[in-house]
Amino acid sequence: MGSDPATRRRHATWARGRPGGIVGGAWQDRGVANKASTATPAPTDPSTPAEKRLLLLDGHSLAYRAFFALPEENFSTTTGQPTNAVYGFASMLANTLRDEEPTHLAVAFDVSRVTWRSQEFADYKANRSKTPDSFKGQVELIGELLDAMNVRRFAVEGFEADDVIATLATQAVAEGFRVSIVTGDRDSFQLVNESTTVLYPTRGVSELTRFTPEKVEEKYGLTPEQYPDFAALRGDPSDNLPGIPGVGEKTAAKWIRQFGSLAELLERADEVKGKVGEKLREHLEGVRLNRRLTALVHDVELSAGPADLERVPYDRAALETVLDALEFRNTGFRDRLYAVDPGATTEETAPEEGVEIDGTVLDTGELAPWLAEHAAPGSGPLGLATVDAWKLGAGGVTEVALATAAGPAAWFDPTRLDEADEKAFAAWSADAGRPKVVHDAKAVMRVFAEHGWRFDGVVMDTALAAYLVQPGRRSFALDALSVEFLGREPARTAEASGQLTLGADEEAEADALMGRARTILDLGDALAGRLEQVGAADLLKDVELPTSELLARMERAGIAADRAWLENMEQQFAAAVQQAVREAHTSVGHEFNLGSPKQLQEVLFGELGLPKTKRTKTGYTTDADALAWLATRTEHELPVIMLRHREQSKLRTTVEGLIKTIAADGRIHTTFNQTVAATGRLSSTDPNLQNIPVRTDEGRAIRRGFVVGEGYESLLTADYSQIELRVMAHLSEDEGLIEAFTSGEDLHTTAASQVFGVPKDRVDPEMRRKIKAMSYGLAYGLSAFGLSQQLGITPDEARRLMDAYFERFGGVSDYLHRVVEEARATGYTSTILGRRRYLPDLNSDNRQRREMAERMALNAPIQGTAADIVKIAMLKVDRALTEEKLRSRMLLQVHDEIVLEVAPGEREAVEELVRREMAGAVELRAPLDVSVGSGENWENAAH
Repeated sequence: MGSDPATRRRHATWARGRPGGIVGGAWQDRGVANKASTATPAPTDPSTPAEKRLLLLDGHSLAYRAFFALPEENFSTTTGQPTNAVYGFASMLANTLRDEEPTHLAVAFDVSRVTWRSQEFADYKANRSKTPDSFKGQVELIGELLDAMNVRRFAVEGFEADDVIATLATQAVAEGFRVSIVTGDRDSFQLVNESTTVLYPTRGVSELTRFTPEKVEEKYGLTPEQYPDFAALRGDPSDNLPGIPGVGEKTAAKWIRQFGSLAELLERADEVKGKVGEKLREHLEGVRLNRRLTALVHDVELSAGPADLERVPYDRAALETVLDALEFRNTGFRDRLYAVDPGATTEETAPEEGVEIDGTVLDTGELAPWLAEHAAPGSGPLGLATVDAWKLGAGGVTEVALATAAGPAAWFDPTRLDEADEKAFAAWSADAGRPKVVHDAKAVMRVFAEHGWRFDGVVMDTALAAYLVQPGRRSFALDALSVEFLGREPARTAEASGQLTLGADEEAEADALMGRARTILDLGDALAGRLEQVGAADLLKDVELPTSELLARMERAGIAADRAWLENMEQQFAAAVQQAVREAHTSVGHEFNLGSPKQLQEVLFGELGLPKTKRTKTGYTTDADALAWLATRTEHELPVIMLRHREQSKLRTTVEGLIKTIAADGRIHTTFNQTVAATGRLSSTDPNLQNIPVRTDEGRAIRRGFVVGEGYESLLTADYSQIELRVMAHLSEDEGLIEAFTSGEDLHTTAASQVFGVPKDRVDPEMRRKIKAMSYGLAYGLSAFGLSQQLGITPDEARRLMDAYFERFGGVSDYLHRVVEEARATGYTSTILGRRRYLPDLNSDNRQRREMAERMALNAPIQGTAADIVKIAMLKVDRALTEEKLRSRMLLQVHDEIVLEVAPGEREAVEELVRREMAGAVELRAPLDVSVGSGENWENAAH
């Protein structure tokens, strides 16, 4: 790359997608000049007309096949809505669009089972089984997906999808189209001709067989025109159309070949000899009826014709919303879906209309002057984007891009900075008075720290802001957010495209990264306005952004690990797994694969004849709940052995994961996630520390492998006692529950005394256990059935227990009823800090989805408020450590527990500080109570 700035200064073409984004927000008055793009599409040769290709799909047929092709248990939302049919249909659609490359597209659906065929023949399709409950609602979701993809769909009262398809196919052929039809109904073979092909699913929806006229003749020995004659003779069990007794497919095909057509056969039926001839003559009327019902209608009155079905770009904002609601996290699936968006090809090379940047690739010595001109104190915020080379195996940041609202942008390589550049950038990075807009501030802070750069002054994190605006999203990727909130798709760097290789074209990478920096800046603008609308601006500024900075430091610090201890634990769990395998084999008298559900089913229900569990598509379930149920229903030892095998296997996997993540410094550096749980709770990955059991001996033994590090004296742990119940008492304002907390006595004993009407000294352990389960169950939205399962009692007993509880604590009952009704009216719940959780399924027609949403509405304000309190407590503790000039530091936050590493001589001061700051995090009607412990490892520091 040349060193002449004039040759490196460029108008970067970086944004892709449809023009027109959201304007406004907190920084709308920055004077950005919108510049319309002058790009025009490439001219086409009018002498070469493009081939028109129409793709038609039978929506119900394919959705039903997808439903049975994919396991329901692997595809459902957190609200309990199954999505296997939707995913299978969408995946098949993406693959077919890729392979067929249609110019026009439509999907036809059935309306109901009442059609002209059922009116003519009352028993038409009468033998079909009831639609599975888990399939209901999925066709509606497929419709929402198609609408977001701008795909025309048809459903005509009184007709089947096949009739609609036949009508469109006939019209399309007459207008010069080539037609492809995807359907699982063989009646469509009658539509096959030189211009029309049927793609018939032969394996779920993943494999399609192409039926041309030649293929139809090869399979049936008949022409497509003869197929409905053949089908009339054969009958169709799936449609409840009776055939002729003793006449199968071979005989039916032979007759049609011999006589040429069904009409001719029926005219000369007396020429057919033998018993089959007698049967034919006995069923002439039935065959004629079959023929009328099998024939597809070619003239259904439709609202649009083939020419109106030209493919248009997706509504990507709407599609992102649908995919997030369906909780389709698979990025490969999304990429396949977006790869066949007509807008992805027609607009890929056009500059984004309304946005233009003036980008400069900076060389050594040029960063300091650029910052002085465009990022001086008092100037507007800059958008910042980086390429994180940690993912490339190189360590640190390899590229940085900055963008202003007025257009100028810059790109530089940190390894090429001179001393003045380095000093200027470090000063800008650390200056809280010079505002920055970033995507995932925590990641930037952590990787900047590797370069020795402090990062402060973040006024907007677009990932965190989008999380507060739409906490139920499953993807907070920059590209998806840009499409939804700005209406444009930014260019992708090699890293963003998943091409994690060094040495990409530098100029193209620079252009793309500067474009992403501008996208981040504009997206921050749009999200600032949305934050104000939902009342979450302060939550971002005062809680989430400071928390991200604290978490970045915690991730860098990590926690010391005792490798030898953990390796010994792994060996113990491995030995326990093998022991369980031997015991299982001995218990049944032969070897089998304990990890194979199919083999386990054969052993449990076939060989041993144990009671059947819940039926699934592949047999009977053998999950943990089923094995626990079997253990109570039989004296055979295998279910208990299997439970132990799975538990020990899980523990071994957990410890193996911990050992693999011990870094060169001897510490484990987990990654904390702020945008995963919709309630606001933090989670962790690589490793997931929440996988370590809290209340088992094995879990406690694993925690002994987390130890105090060199230069420190001990670990200190702190958490809140019964925080969810205290929050519930605060929100419900129930005087009895608040009194139970303020009395200083055991909460569950006091509550049990009031519910069961006995003196406190007469409350037995079983009473206390039931009330404890009840109290926590209500905080988690537990139903009477769920409580019965947890306590091992009948649902009626659980319901009576709940009634007794609510009779004593009426404020809790009133609150739980009120929070659901308010959420049903507004569409969301809210914590005491204003954190919202949106629950559109509260008004769903689907009972399963509605009831799941109701449980979430009960749970979200309590869990969300508890999460907010923990974050505030973390910030107050961290701030106090700094103010009191203590060297001790926070390391972990797991299951609402905070873990600190205490410097020599600071234990008493840290414990007093932690108790004070955590207890005073917020003021509740039921005061917060803090438990603290310390020791040389995580387990010994328990309290």
